[in-house]
Amino acid sequence: MLRFHPMTEDEKYQIADWKYADEYALYNTSPYEEDLKTQQGFASPDFVGFSFYDGEALIGFTTLYEEEKEVMVGIGVAPAFCSKGYGQEMIRMTCDLSGSLYPGKGLYLEVRTWNARAIRCYEKAGFTIDGEAFTQTTGLGEGVFYRMVKTES
Repeated sequence: MLRFHPMTEDEKYQIADWKYADEYALYNTSPYEEDLKTQQGFASPDFVGFSFYDGEALIGFTTLYEEEKEVMVGIGVAPAFCSKGYGQEMIRMTCDLSGSLYPGKGLYLEVRTWNARAIRCYEKAGFTIDGEAFTQTTGLGEGVFYRMVKTES
């Protein structure tokens, strides 16, 4: 069973150093020191993040961004733990957490259309694609995304 807690400063440094391979290298981020200088990413004043552990291993993290009517969810799994089922457990726990922090607000996320691994994970956790794909620019560059919404408990 995974456990989680609010993300610490030390964990922000660790997570920012994760390096993904191949097409997932897009998710490699700049060092946390750069976030601190720009007050973006993990250092944003609006950042709400939680770290997930299996025993002593930092497995991943989740973010929650409260908006007026809903909450945007994001997750990241450590490269060594991808495709091992952790993402599904993390997203389910994140949905429960969001419900207790932001009762009555729906959940959504945005995922790059090519990321079939993540889309499958989110679908297994009760999310469905909502509408057509759209193009947007994020801190990681331009991409084509799906909006996915939580449709089941």
